[in-house]
Amino acid sequence: MRRAKTSSIFPFCNDQPSTFFFPFFFAMAFPLSSSITLSFSPSTQKRHFLSTHFAFRFSQARSQENARPFQLKVQCKASKEAFVKDKSQCRNIPTSFNLSTLINGTMKLENVIAVILILAEITSPLPLAGWDFWSISPANAVLYSPETKLPRTGELALRRAIPANTNMKAIQGSLEDISYLLRIPQRKPYGTMEGNVKKALKIAVDGKDSILASIPADLREKGSTLYSSLVDGKGGLEALLKSIKDQDPDRVSVGLASSLDTVAELELLQAPGLSFLLPEQYLKYPRLTGRAIVELTIEKGDGSSFSPEAGGELRKTATIQVVLDGYSAPLTTGNFAKLVTDGAYDGTKLSCINQAIISENDTGKNGYSVPLEIMPSGQFEPLYKTTLSVQDGELPVLPLSVYGAVAMAHSEVSEEYSSPYQFFFYLYDKRNSGLGGISFEEGQFSVFGYITAGREILPQIKTGDIIKSAKLVEGRDRLVLPSES
Repeated sequence: MRRAKTSSIFPFCNDQPSTFFFPFFFAMAFPLSSSITLSFSPSTQKRHFLSTHFAFRFSQARSQENARPFQLKVQCKASKEAFVKDKSQCRNIPTSFNLSTLINGTMKLENVIAVILILAEITSPLPLAGWDFWSISPANAVLYSPETKLPRTGELALRRAIPANTNMKAIQGSLEDISYLLRIPQRKPYGTMEGNVKKALKIAVDGKDSILASIPADLREKGSTLYSSLVDGKGGLEALLKSIKDQDPDRVSVGLASSLDTVAELELLQAPGLSFLLPEQYLKYPRLTGRAIVELTIEKGDGSSFSPEAGGELRKTATIQVVLDGYSAPLTTGNFAKLVTDGAYDGTKLSCINQAIISENDTGKNGYSVPLEIMPSGQFEPLYKTTLSVQDGELPVLPLSVYGAVAMAHSEVSEEYSSPYQFFFYLYDKRNSGLGGISFEEGQFSVFGYITAGREILPQIKTGDIIKSAKLVEGRDRLVLPSES
């Protein structure tokens, strides 16, 4: 026998029939063959109340024949006679029914009780027995966060990595939000998109002087031309605003891409070099003080051909274009760019392993064993010899979780250093990633660039294929060698 007693407040009008609702599952949360008494009493004198007494007595019904009745007795007693004129409304209400009727003869009573007990525990404001309720802290693991807005393309990651003027970053952020809105199927939020473009326009117009002043004097004329193109050019914000008002998703997508490309060009003019000073002990390594572009020509090792481009013919070779980001990884890109200019990767064989295409380990040329170099998001300089803890919320500016990311392998000697030569293309696959779409290797390698052209040939590359040639086609003036410094 267990007794539960609690108190609450139930208002009743004397001249209206009173209706009681008592959750049945609460009663069922107590052992069978029990009597439960609940008393309710008023706590205010401003309204008419009744002091009410509930008594429950029930037992388990094993079958329809020997089922013992569930008895419900409701006793109503006026708490103050002055509040109740007609006491005939208060009466004993005997009620009898079989529990087996509640389960329609298809479920055992034990199952019903188990479900109800679970519901009672879930809805209860009290912690479960034995749990240290107040010590449970919210989960911080971004692997399970659906809100994680990690760049999913190399172009987006590279654009976000530019250390540019705050006004330009605000314009960029406002426009990038439209990219997410465009993914919404059917009824797209054009009103929100319009507001984003108007916000970007206002920032561009009000901050014109600040935007142009952030560009070096010798590049300001070019910057002024790009600024005009961004505001009211053919692929600018005014044209994008018109496409949104016309609710043409295709034109909006094209106009948005054009505007973001112009934003990136302006930002690159505002960032002619590194925004931080390298530690003195690392000045002995080659370094890239901005962006550079490398073209890799790939040929099949077995003499076969690559699939033709649209409307083209079979190709004996295919070209991959990689943008190196010296803003976020100056030492890693500097070493790679020097190896390219030295011809170190010409004739290098490729191997396909789990989610990566990796170069052979020894090129025969002298490279630098550069320390692991990762720029965390929200920071202004890279970390060295340190990996990131993604589950603690640390994410890199250049994420590995992008199809076509380019990174250095670890040194054979220590994982605090990158290999002097060996690099790989990462074949990101969301199916083999965490719940937040983040690679399990995120924050563990020095990512230094992305493939921006030729991604479509990556699935065609097989073990034994060869890098016929690698050339630094842009950015040689930003490559600083130790002897030059």
